[in-house]
Amino acid sequence: MDILEKLENFYKNYKYSKGIIGYSHMKKPIYYMAVRRSPSPIIISQYAIHGREYITTYLALKQINYFLKHGNVGTVYFIPAVNPDGIFKSLYVDELNKANSRGVDLNVNFPARWGTGKLNTKTPSRENYIGAFPFSEKETIALRDFTLKIRPNMTISYHAKGEEIYWKFHQPLKNLERDYQIALSLSKVTGYSLVETPFSAGGYKDWCIEKLHIPAVTIEVGKDSLTHPIKEQYLDDIFKKNKKVFNVLTKILKKD
Repeated sequence: MDILEKLENFYKNYKYSKGIIGYSHMKKPIYYMAVRRSPSPIIISQYAIHGREYITTYLALKQINYFLKHGNVGTVYFIPAVNPDGIFKSLYVDELNKANSRGVDLNVNFPARWGTGKLNTKTPSRENYIGAFPFSEKETIALRDFTLKIRPNMTISYHAKGEEIYWKFHQPLKNLERDYQIALSLSKVTGYSLVETPFSAGGYKDWCIEKLHIPAVTIEVGKDSLTHPIKEQYLDDIFKKNKKVFNVLTKILKKD
């Protein structure tokens, strides 16, 4: 059973708030599952926007179960596989594929200084193609619309690899210290380093920071020495470092 089948079974058996935020270009559903402990704060956590990084989908399922048992406050919306077509292609066609079925790298398809990233390209590829225009893809439209509907207090984007946290994207000074302190708390709970990425743009995190003015981070899981796609045998170590992320964040955001 591959990870897409495991996700489908998990979703079917999930007894709490759940739904579909949209469909991929190949008409695969993009599932969400929510864990509600109190009405606020609200966090959206999205995974596997890059196909080959489906180890994060495995992580999402474990985090959902953990927060169901140990969460005390807040509501977290988990979107375990934003790019199901890309996962399928990584599993069965090109294991290094990051893009969706149309060759668009979904994490450079958001209108946050779109097309200005150092590695951006303008032709379909397994990675870095920005698309014809921002929100050109069904998957990014679905994530945009769901985010605007939910209006979260914060978002997390789970990627692989490097054990790093990206948190900065041209925030106004009034938000910079707030976002740094949140990222620092995540660094302490995961053991991951805080890193700035001045030459990237067009990501979901970037859009949330620049357009929605909320804290948003990208968390890169898995040691940098690992190869893509990261094998399931490394999941336990990844989960151990990330299992308390939502307990920490909901507590911090509740104070604010």
